[in-house]
Amino acid sequence: MPSEQVSIKPGTSFEIREVGYVQSVRKFIVIAKGMPSCINGQIVEFASGILGLVMGFTEEKVQILVLGDPIGIRAGDEVYNKGKSLNLPVGEAFVGRVVDALCRPLDGLGPVASSVELPAFIVAPGVMDRQPVNQTLESGTLIIDAIIPLAKGQRQLLIGDRVTGKTSVALDAIINQKGKGVVCIYCCIGKPYSSLIKVIDVLREKEALDYVIIVSGVASVSTGEQYLAPYTACTLGEYFMNRGKDVLLVADDLTKHAWVYRQISLLLERAPGREAYPGDIFYLHSQMMERAGLLKQELGGGSMTFLPIVEILQGDLTGYIPTNLISMTDGQLYFSVGLFNKGVKPAIDFGLSVSRIGNKAQWPAMRALSKSLRLDYLQYKELLQMTQLRTAGLSKDAQGRLRRGEAISQLIAQDKNRPVSIAEQIIYLYSLNRGIFDTLSTAQIRQFRKDILSYAQANKPEFCQKIRQGKELNEELKAMLEEILTEYLKEGIK
Repeated sequence: MPSEQVSIKPGTSFEIREVGYVQSVRKFIVIAKGMPSCINGQIVEFASGILGLVMGFTEEKVQILVLGDPIGIRAGDEVYNKGKSLNLPVGEAFVGRVVDALCRPLDGLGPVASSVELPAFIVAPGVMDRQPVNQTLESGTLIIDAIIPLAKGQRQLLIGDRVTGKTSVALDAIINQKGKGVVCIYCCIGKPYSSLIKVIDVLREKEALDYVIIVSGVASVSTGEQYLAPYTACTLGEYFMNRGKDVLLVADDLTKHAWVYRQISLLLERAPGREAYPGDIFYLHSQMMERAGLLKQELGGGSMTFLPIVEILQGDLTGYIPTNLISMTDGQLYFSVGLFNKGVKPAIDFGLSVSRIGNKAQWPAMRALSKSLRLDYLQYKELLQMTQLRTAGLSKDAQGRLRRGEAISQLIAQDKNRPVSIAEQIIYLYSLNRGIFDTLSTAQIRQFRKDILSYAQANKPEFCQKIRQGKELNEELKAMLEEILTEYLKEGIK
């Protein structure tokens, strides 16, 4: 008998997919069979509509990380492989929105319009695609901009115990980008939902949400989404970087991301290593860190700056994850519990903090005014310890160092969520170097800091404009600054 022919109507679309079945479910890891074409990084779909990410495979089995609630998945359920890698929607419309790890909106403002997709896992730009850093990233924190400067395209680790102000400094950097054309991304990983709400409230209060994308991987969502969240943030940032824009990405925090990956690896039956972390956690984080950088002008000249946050216990910097991240970043800001408990805020320890490449992009005016600031402050701290039990009989030189150190302490103390412009910082540092603060009381220094910028803008509005344009303190600007300070002090500090 002749074989029966099937007629297909024109315009009919086909979907080719590989069908397997669930063999077992281990919490949020699914072992499936019957999909020999799967490769790592592909997306599969369960019969319930939940997505999964292929994390490993053998000749017979596929290991899948569930990107959602695994409760509805049962042994014997079908699972479909369409041969697609994990691509995420990106675009300008995401700015000002709160999304999850799959770029689905969480803010109740409706769907995000996007026609562009990028892969979540890509190879970072090569050395030949990059250029040396040459622009300052203004953090808004005087102690950072003056002593531990950041550059656009840099990876600067924020490390310290919990509740020492790491997130506050990162938020100050985001708030300080207002009006500077920098797209900011805040990625929350494994933190309580209440912490994310506080961050959103601060950004809303400071009118910063208009240029910020928030990626939520809070502790209440699935383990798969917490694992994926920083990759999603990187992908969103790369869309803007590849179009010549500057991006600032805060990952808060990678310690919890490492915890999540440890859980995944142990359920995948991979051999645990140091502190029970899998051996490839170093590769995982370094691959992520390498996605930051400053692209060549031929590729648009865009940049992506990383501020990854790491939480440590009792000041221990020798843990596996902290040492890994210290080795793969361009410097670190160490937040000290001791300083925080003494009321020093931000509680950044000069001795253990460093920026390896940021000084190459620092404003010449800042570099000239702050070159001896670190040494002066460290000498003051040593002298203060030596003279705690002895106040009489100090030499004039020692008394002068103590006064200068106290003035520096007042300058670097800064309230959270109140970033300071570099022009204002230059006025502070110039006044310090001129010895003006040596004759002022603590209350007068605080009043000076409160009034001086508004006074300068009212009397010499061109000063801030010219210092921002030239970034150097030439003779004309010095004379202008001298005039501002003389007139302000002549009127007297209230």
